[in-house]
Amino acid sequence: MKNLGDMMKQVQQMQSKMEEMQAKLDDLEITGQAGAGLVTVTLSGKGAMKGVTIDESMLKPEEREIVEDLIVAAHAEARAKMEQAVADQMKDVTGGLPLPPGMKLPF
Repeated sequence: MKNLGDMMKQVQQMQSKMEEMQAKLDDLEITGQAGAGLVTVTLSGKGAMKGVTIDESMLKPEEREIVEDLIVAAHAEARAKMEQAVADQMKDVTGGLPLPPGMKLPF
């Protein structure tokens, strides 16, 4: 039964690390850009959009569709960076232990 006790300690340590990681993700800010920096989107580590910056040169009625597309592209880039950052932090928490396919933490 010693192995079970050791395993429970590891689970408790991992849970503590997960809680720490969750707090870090709230503070994490990740940016994505599109149009050579004309549009920038900032996300939290949990995927919440925290801000959008649009270059003044794009604020013309005839540029509306382009701006909309650039916002989507910048968001996609920021989202991909955020997912990679979360995956990297999860490796630290789980000690490199692979998760089953389809299991995505902490979401």
